[in-house]
Amino acid sequence: MSAALDNDELAEATRLLRESAAGIAPRGGDRRRVRALRFQPPGFDPALLRAMGEQGWIGLRLPEEKGGAGLGLTALCALAEELGAALAPEPLIPAMLSAALLAAVDAEAPLDGLLSGEALVLTAWQEAPSALAAPGTAEAPRLFIPQAGGASAFLVPVRQGDGMALLLQPAESAELSLQKTQDGGFFGTLRPGSGTPIGTVSPGILADALEEAALATAASLLGVMDQTFTLTLDYLRTRQQFGRPIGSFQALQHRAADLQIQIALSRASIAAAAALLDEGQAPRAERRAAVSRAKARASDAAMLVTRQAIQLHGGIGYTDEADISLYLRKAMVLASQFGSAAMHRRRFAEEAREDEA
Repeated sequence: MSAALDNDELAEATRLLRESAAGIAPRGGDRRRVRALRFQPPGFDPALLRAMGEQGWIGLRLPEEKGGAGLGLTALCALAEELGAALAPEPLIPAMLSAALLAAVDAEAPLDGLLSGEALVLTAWQEAPSALAAPGTAEAPRLFIPQAGGASAFLVPVRQGDGMALLLQPAESAELSLQKTQDGGFFGTLRPGSGTPIGTVSPGILADALEEAALATAASLLGVMDQTFTLTLDYLRTRQQFGRPIGSFQALQHRAADLQIQIALSRASIAAAAALLDEGQAPRAERRAAVSRAKARASDAAMLVTRQAIQLHGGIGYTDEADISLYLRKAMVLASQFGSAAMHRRRFAEEAREDEA
């Protein structure tokens, strides 16, 4: 959290963020827009990404002197939750990751274009599935780059000695292949080529940026499951069987209560992790453990809630035409981004032991 903001100011900033999100990507979701963008390159609306840049969202975490808003992770998680609930396919979190790295090396030209939403710079950091570490291997293909087909350039971290050199590689010269994702977007695989060195950062700066992206993704999953639950409750209240709403059946009420508990636990875990990182005083092991706990819980809970919602909708829920299926597809993609639940559980166990020592 910015030192200039007290709790009341942070609450007001968070409220305004949620309201601005409702104006661009309503929580209820424009599901016709989502369907129209599915499997159509680049998989998102560049105009809407520009609108997000105009709102200052891409630079939300950057200090004001770098062109940002200087807000903390509590505010970011609130925004990510709203966009998750709206099923927004725009790659805001990956763009924010790139903004953090570009700001760290004072790369003004690409940073200005990224913050405005006029250009999309994506960081090609991942070399293995279900990972949250960037080895920076020079020749290794970079995997699972979200919505890579819409990028104007790629930021490629390459280890050099004790640091990470950042290479800016224009999209037009990139050796890039695209694969469709379950939610209708695209993942890119990039083979690093000739890029322009723009600076060097410590591995810790990149690691911290990835931690924030993982926590923001957990918040997006929270939005997905929360809106899924809302739609499911509406269905249970209106769907009639044997002359009464099926939501009046005790067995279904129990299942709904269990899902609500999972959502509440995820929300508490994400809020606790965001507050801990905003304070900035906890040891690295404790911070990493908090992020892993939140991401593992959100990934597991989102898959449980969305799958159960499909079942509670009955046969129609299993069809692609049913809007509820869009939430399951989104959860399937987000659950493994910036580390799967299994990876984060392993890391939580390791970091918790280190913190206790």
